[in-house]
Amino acid sequence: MDNHARKEVVKRFNKEVIEEGNRASFEALMNTRFINHSAPPGTANDAEGMWNTFQHMLRPALSDLQVQIHDQLCEGEKVTTRKSITGKHTGTLLGIAATRKSISIDVIDIVHVQDGRYLEHWGINTLSAVLAQLRAH
Repeated sequence: MDNHARKEVVKRFNKEVIEEGNRASFEALMNTRFINHSAPPGTANDAEGMWNTFQHMLRPALSDLQVQIHDQLCEGEKVTTRKSITGKHTGTLLGIAATRKSISIDVIDIVHVQDGRYLEHWGINTLSAVLAQLRAH
């Protein structure tokens, strides 16, 4: 698998899994040994934990959820992506009732792609800053 193909795996995950909530795509793209090194303490760091973040936290809270990929770099089996997850805050997000405000969560993540599947993930994002802004209004 070359660098372009690895980037395409990550693009597909962002479109089909995060934006569309496609469980079949999720199953196809996740290695059974997947580890999310950025999972919050006390939460599952496996594939199901990653699915729950998108399907049960972000997608119900954000209508018109979209992922915009700004940059991707690939070295070896690791793809680094700078992206924004956007949407309208129309549902409860981590205890914050809907504000109907448009929000944008900036993300930089690194995904270890092996044999066309996510094996490991590391990431940083601005969710805590977005939550602070929502609480202030």
